[in-house]
Amino acid sequence: MGISRNAAGTLFVGGALMLTLSALAYPSMLGIQNTSSSPSRVIANTESGPLTEADRDFVVKVRAAGLWEFPAGELAVKKGTIASVRTAGQHLINGHVNLDKSCLKIAQQLNITLPNQASPQQQGFVATLTSDSGKQFDSDLANILRVTHGQIFPAIANIRATTKNTLVRQLADQANDTVLDHITVMEQTGLVDFDSVLFQETTPPKDAKSNHTPPAPQPGEPTVVLSPPAGFTPPPATTPSPTVG
Repeated sequence: MGISRNAAGTLFVGGALMLTLSALAYPSMLGIQNTSSSPSRVIANTESGPLTEADRDFVVKVRAAGLWEFPAGELAVKKGTIASVRTAGQHLINGHVNLDKSCLKIAQQLNITLPNQASPQQQGFVATLTSDSGKQFDSDLANILRVTHGQIFPAIANIRATTKNTLVRQLADQANDTVLDHITVMEQTGLVDFDSVLFQETTPPKDAKSNHTPPAPQPGEPTVVLSPPAGFTPPPATTPSPTVG
């Protein structure tokens, strides 16, 4: 039996909300290790200003977002059944190509280690979209991407308002413009179910795992690695993190 658009949207967007909020609260999901609970702590003094833990975490999160949203955009261009979904996919691709270029440049200047694969949760979003087809794909793409972009707005605003690092401030400006653009094109698909999913549902239904949530990788299973945007050379894994002051 098929699942209604509203039920599907509630399921996927509810899960997206929880996972996105978890990623914001626990940066280790995005590849940051040994992060303390003091985001305002200065971990390096750079030519562009002091670098705090929150600044570093933000740069990492922007990079991580592109590692799953870029493939999602490619899927939308290929699988979208309506023009507005394919257009939204192209916006995802273009936006994260440009953000990734900025991220790589800024990370090199600030000596920040960036992740080269998406988190398991982000890989799950892509796995869901990969397995979807037809109108279900269109609906899931619009709702998942709309809510994840909506939830990152506060983080961008906070960094923009508090950072003393000019490079991080520039990245926040660019990320804000990109996120707003992506939210707009998702809404223009006409598939975002505001009433049911964006502001009321915060947890997935009890049958989420059995029906739709991609299973977590089991020990011994290969890890799905999402390729970075084409043409980019990720920084080497041995790049040191900023010197802790």
